[in-house]
Amino acid sequence: MDLLNTLVDKGLRRELPTREEALAVLATSDDELLDVVAAAGKVRRKWFGRRVKLNYLVNLKSGLCPEDCSYCSQRLGSKAEILKYTWLKPEEASKAAAAGVAGGAKRVCLVASGRGPTDRDVDRVSQTIAAIKEENEGVEVCACLGLLSDGQAERLRSAGADAYNHNLNTSEGTYGDITTTHTYADRVDTVQKAHAAGLSACSGLIAGMGESDEDLVDVVFALRELDPDSVPVNFLIPFEGTPLAKEWNLTPQRALRILAMVRFVCPDVEVRLAGGREVHLRTLQPLALHLANSIFLGDYLTSEGQAGKADLEMIADAGFEVEGTDTTTLPEHRSDAASCGSSGGGCGSGSVCGSDAEAPAEVPAVAPAVAEPQTARPDLVAVRRRGAGTDLAPNA
Repeated sequence: MDLLNTLVDKGLRRELPTREEALAVLATSDDELLDVVAAAGKVRRKWFGRRVKLNYLVNLKSGLCPEDCSYCSQRLGSKAEILKYTWLKPEEASKAAAAGVAGGAKRVCLVASGRGPTDRDVDRVSQTIAAIKEENEGVEVCACLGLLSDGQAERLRSAGADAYNHNLNTSEGTYGDITTTHTYADRVDTVQKAHAAGLSACSGLIAGMGESDEDLVDVVFALRELDPDSVPVNFLIPFEGTPLAKEWNLTPQRALRILAMVRFVCPDVEVRLAGGREVHLRTLQPLALHLANSIFLGDYLTSEGQAGKADLEMIADAGFEVEGTDTTTLPEHRSDAASCGSSGGGCGSGSVCGSDAEAPAEVPAVAPAVAEPQTARPDLVAVRRRGAGTDLAPNA
């Protein structure tokens, strides 16, 4: 396909596709799926080889969140029967993190439910970061604590945090349909605060919430403009007891097309295969490794994931290798992005830093894909009952 050849060429040059090209990827047929995966895989291998970065989640505080995000099992009013507990002690969080590191994780992601941290919470997380880094040499720590107030990102950076995660989740135009207790602009502001403080910005999306192809392209283009170093692609986990429990909109094929579109728009960024991969990709998970260069190992915040051992076997069987702590994840040019501009832009925005983008290629007319109704599979959604906040061994 001329479209795919054009997208590969642009991806190898770090050039932004047009919106029409991104939409055309989502509109490709199932007959064209392997061609799409192969094309996006060329871009993935150019910037990341066959390495897979492993990340491990530690849920520091679970449930009882005052925000009303419709997709979240921890939301205000959620009836999902998830684990609920208050802050883990630093030594408890460090022990949980060590299990993930032992399983091969290079980054530990510390997450806490809530609108955003108080200054006391930042102190608590800072102590946790210190405990984890003391016991695990070379490990990266990413914090995900909600909306940040002025100065908090700088304090986390001083405490040893390497990155901060705050997802945009969906397009600006539909954000109000998903959440009413904060705004899309609030989320953008937190990502910019993290970036400005010298933290590696991590921000992604959730697919499968009933959004249109245009919404998906909008949020991915907005992420490219924000220029995070990592983009987690989550697929909605329809928890019983949440407003989106009946949203089963994804097939494995559509999930792969979404990942391919993200890779073409963000060619040199760490694209992370995140929550919901087991639920929606199912037996096609290995194909996603040709698109994403990063995954979560083991369980998620409130749901159980594929067994950690199975994750490692899947990576090896697909011909990939786990990235070690002695390897830099991002291409060298991204570490020099500061020379191209300040936060919110940099080398990932619009055109290649230091060169002129070529005129967009003409996109062939593509009929929009018609989504078939999906069969609900609540049996695939398993609430986490082990690991952090329990007395049972974690999945790592």
